[in-house]
Amino acid sequence: MDLAFSSTIDLAAAIAARKISAVEALDAHLTQIDRHSEAVNAVVNLDREGARERAKQADAVQARGDALGPLHGVPFTLKDMHQTADMKTTVGFAPFADYVAKADSPVVARLKAAGGILIGKTNVATMLGDWQSDNPLFGRTSNPWNRSRTSGGSSGGAAAAVATGMTPFDVGTDMQDSIRLPSAFCGVYGLKPTEHRVSLAGAFPDPNGAARSVRLMSCLGPLARSVEDLALIYKIIAGPDGADTDLAPVPVEAMPRLDLKTLRIAVAPSFPGFPVAGKIAAAVESLAKRLQSAGVIVEEANLPEIDLHDDLEQGGDLIGMMLEAAQPEPPEQPKPITNWFEALARRDRSILAWDRFFETCDALLCPVAMTTAFAHCEPGTPIEVDGKEQSYWMLPAYGAVFNYSGHPALSLPCGQDRDGLPIGLQLVGKRWSESRLLGIAKAIEALTGGFKRPPGY
Repeated sequence: MDLAFSSTIDLAAAIAARKISAVEALDAHLTQIDRHSEAVNAVVNLDREGARERAKQADAVQARGDALGPLHGVPFTLKDMHQTADMKTTVGFAPFADYVAKADSPVVARLKAAGGILIGKTNVATMLGDWQSDNPLFGRTSNPWNRSRTSGGSSGGAAAAVATGMTPFDVGTDMQDSIRLPSAFCGVYGLKPTEHRVSLAGAFPDPNGAARSVRLMSCLGPLARSVEDLALIYKIIAGPDGADTDLAPVPVEAMPRLDLKTLRIAVAPSFPGFPVAGKIAAAVESLAKRLQSAGVIVEEANLPEIDLHDDLEQGGDLIGMMLEAAQPEPPEQPKPITNWFEALARRDRSILAWDRFFETCDALLCPVAMTTAFAHCEPGTPIEVDGKEQSYWMLPAYGAVFNYSGHPALSLPCGQDRDGLPIGLQLVGKRWSESRLLGIAKAIEALTGGFKRPPGY
């Protein structure tokens, strides 16, 4: 059993069956971190001794015959933005360099209650504000497939750690493609749930107990090397928690087993006016043909009659308003409250348009991003796509559309481009249908090739 690259489910089963110990599982991942940290720089806050003590305790609990949780003894990492009582939470920002929260966030508490052993935090963009993971505290995370390329952001450390066997899973945040883009760049799976499905309480350092301003578009979700692992972690962290009052009391269902012949999937190799590399568009079309051959009803997507570019702009405005509200000092000329309600009304129209779109199909297959992993660069530098420079700010466009609409979406690996870099494709579903969306992804997993280990790991 290759412990460093075993799935979360297989590790938990092996520990439960006493084929391996929690300490052995931890040591395998610590060895992988030690071996590759200098090159990749994915895990930045490592609680080696604390994790070892918790692994020993997990083994002692099992030896007594006590009940085991679904993650009993399984090591894991978390994106460096979750508040944790026993570990620093910095978001790569100097003022938070030594910040330790008084309590675990609800998501962290649920993972620990399920038996998981937190071993460290993974690198991020400063204040989660870019699509590369680089900050003044910990430096830059590189892509394990090509270290001259970015791992993506802001969950780039999480994606790189999962891809290299440093952790079986992580939990990131996604406000503008920040789970799906790095997952695609590093060749792993990443899920952005429906908005208000997973608690945002404690999802950012808050030493002063300020009012939570980020209440829309941002979502927490898992990154892993298989669809089944995504489904397991999602089921553990989703649902009302007594802290985030925005969470919907919608049942969190188990991932269904679906027959491909019962599915109808809409396909969009690109969106109007959105750039995309030819190899990515071709990967969408190629998978669509394989799906059709397997019995799926495949149809060209008749996208909603909305201005997607305007959606991106409106989404950016909403983010700006939320961030403005979070500032300790109010702006000299604050926006009137009517702007907020007008922005919400505009957003409602797009949400409903996408809701109508998904009345006629089970899922939408489309790109995650306009390119595969690009070379490290200064934020804002134009990105070359098939020999033509494109705006840096269009990097997350395909994913950010569904942050704006709130629909669940996941990134799944689907081969490599001519440079040997992973291609990730996006699967989007109805709101509140994460479990079914995961079931669709599982049904087509064999047709995509699934996760591939980066060379040298």
